[in-house]
Amino acid sequence: MEKALFSQADKPHVLVVDDDDRIRTLLSRFLRDHDFVVSTAKNGNDALDVLKCAYFDVLVVDVMMPEKNGLELTQELRATSDLPILLLTALGEVNDRINGLEIGADDYLSKPFEPKELVLRLRSILKRKGGVVNRNLDKLVIGKWVFISDEDKLVSDTGEEVRLTSVEVKLLEALARHAGKILSREELARLCGVDGNDRTVDVQITRLRKKIEEDNRVPKYIQTIRGQGYLLKTNKET
Repeated sequence: MEKALFSQADKPHVLVVDDDDRIRTLLSRFLRDHDFVVSTAKNGNDALDVLKCAYFDVLVVDVMMPEKNGLELTQELRATSDLPILLLTALGEVNDRINGLEIGADDYLSKPFEPKELVLRLRSILKRKGGVVNRNLDKLVIGKWVFISDEDKLVSDTGEEVRLTSVEVKLLEALARHAGKILSREELARLCGVDGNDRTVDVQITRLRKKIEEDNRVPKYIQTIRGQGYLLKTNKET
């Protein structure tokens, strides 16, 4: 894994996935010069790790890569996400382009290509998809609570405030950024920077439930998925 950055709110965050060090470096420099925030990954498996750490607006993915190629990555992501994907294919590899579009890629470019064309293609994709995604968690509503992450607190619809510990904030942010998705205890521990054993995460979940749930013994929002982990249901999903 190379870089995994949270993008600036007003700039699109692009993940460049390519096993060629030179291409990753050149594309990163060019895209940054054209007002993109850029992170990189060297193959499909590396990309999946990076995607767990940050929000992205669009992916640029080379088809021919070791370990997990671009088509495999696209197919895996499409099972759970509509994140825009632009594939980079070898000149003349018509089947790769067709297969990529069939499994859900949004666009493709044949190598070699002009970097300026890549910028135009990415901007076109973002325009079709509605622009930069909203990463602001300040207005996340969970039951009667509004989670205000930058102030480390919950505020109820009656004005009641509940302070959160730094670990509880990280835990809630991790759950919120993956709302509706099951996160294993190991994933939560990694995202929150805490001890990876089951007991540590379970204790923190219990503490957080006591602050959010009306009845923490029958949780409505932070739910346990037996044998898999936890997921957060916000008001939009209940």
